[in-house]
Amino acid sequence: MGMDQEPVISARNVRMSFPDGAGGRVHAVDGVDLEVARGEVLALLGPNGAGKTTLLDILLGLTTPQTGDVTVGGRSPRVAVQSGTLSALLQTGGLLPDLTAAETVRMIAALHADPADADEVIDTAGVRPFASRPVGKCSGGQQQRLRFALALLPRPEIIVLDEPTAGMDVSARHEFWDRMRTQADEGVTVIFATHYLEEAEQFARRTVLMDSGRVLADGPTDEVRARAGAAYVTATWDPTVAELERVPHVVRADREGARVAFRTERSDELARYLLTTTNARALTVRPASLEEAFRLLTEDSGHAGDTARPAATVGPEEVSA
Repeated sequence: MGMDQEPVISARNVRMSFPDGAGGRVHAVDGVDLEVARGEVLALLGPNGAGKTTLLDILLGLTTPQTGDVTVGGRSPRVAVQSGTLSALLQTGGLLPDLTAAETVRMIAALHADPADADEVIDTAGVRPFASRPVGKCSGGQQQRLRFALALLPRPEIIVLDEPTAGMDVSARHEFWDRMRTQADEGVTVIFATHYLEEAEQFARRTVLMDSGRVLADGPTDEVRARAGAAYVTATWDPTVAELERVPHVVRADREGARVAFRTERSDELARYLLTTTNARALTVRPASLEEAFRLLTEDSGHAGDTARPAATVGPEEVSA
């Protein structure tokens, strides 16, 4: 984020814990700092229990943190929601089964002071094909699209999405993200939590990895992927044990038949060594996927509460869209 640009969302030293049932506390959000610039598209990733949903609840004003400060557009989250600046698509709740999808949109529109046109929202969210269907007979994916339509009604500047494509098949997920990309292209700030790592790779310009209530890495998605320090070099080669042990810059080597796959932090040097010093051939080099970076970073954190590594901000300065 540029130095002259005020964050549209700011969270400072946010902490939230809950009783664990055994006399202790679970630190769901443990000292999180987060700033989001206007127009950013940010993916929030982490394993179950990482603190993603609790953090989103705090940003939406549904939960008040025990410590820390949160502002949305310079105001409290609840005021931002009440004014329509901040809207959300959550996983569950808020739908009456006996109303049709279109009736639901029009009823909720009537609750807003200056709503978007209901028919336009129905089309934008992809609700039109089942607009006359009772909500109780809509599939899980269709109900998520209906919730998306409701989130668009206040003409929000910021949309928060918690597992937005839960219940959708692959085709519906692609269609949903095409529609969300249109919103982002129009300047809407988008923050979403997801278990589908490919969604973050394809859609998010910035990724935040969380585990045990803390931020492990935060930066442009490509650089967060590289944060694990891993690339993969694969070669057709049949080395002796001694030859394999002499290969430099190797974090791990996996051998399967005549193919050897190396995990490395210095792929150029490793590839150069294999090409000039051995009879390895048919080399391929690829960066770690976001899924691999996610796994490596969460493993490094140890799921160990206070022993987790501090957050790593990727890149020389804060991130902007």
